[in-house]
Parts: sequence; structure tokens; C-alpha cells
Amino acid sequence: MKYQITALAFAVSGGLLAAAPAQADDALAKKHNCLACHQIDKKSVGPSYKYIAKKYKGQAGIEAKLAEKVKKGGSGVWGPVPMAPNAAVSDADVKTLVAWILKM
Repeated sequence: MKYQITALAFAVSGGLLAAAPAQADDALAKKHNCLACHQIDKKSVGPSYKYIAKKYKGQAGIEAKLAEKVKKGGSGVWGPVPMAPNAAVSDADVKTLVAWILKM
């Protein structure tokens, strides 16, 4: 019985730890005001994060390309509204945000 409880506690804590990065990345999106133009699952000023993930799924090297796009901004890929540059966002935060978006 003790083994079953320990295994259950480990499995539950593992699930909570796995959820922590998603919550942290959502917090980063809020911190850097990404949600002013993007939503998780619906188009806003920019495309939804889920649509971005779907478009780029499985493409080699896409993380670096999207990180550069976040930092420098861009236009023409998703329509006429340009994405403003986010040069003040740290490279580490950009990398984390891009990874989070691509997992959707």
C-alpha cells in the first residue's frame, strides 16, 4: 500500500511539474504583452498561437526563424498588419515563448 501511495504522489507531482512550464510561458506572454495582438486559439490582430504552431509543425530550424521574427518583427506572412519588433525581450524569453507556441 505504501508503494502505491508513493507512486501516486510521484505521478501527480510529475504532472504538476510538467504543467509548470506551460504556466510560466503563459506568464511570459502576458509579461511581454504578446497577448495584446495574439490569442491562444483565435485570430486577433495577429494569428492565434495554435494556428502558428499548425503552420510550422515539423519544419526543421523553425524555432530560430520564429525567434528572429519575434525579435525583429516582420510583415506579409499573415496579412497586411506588420508585427512590431520585440528587441527588448531577452533571447531566453523569446526562445521559451517560441517553444511554448510550437507545442500547441
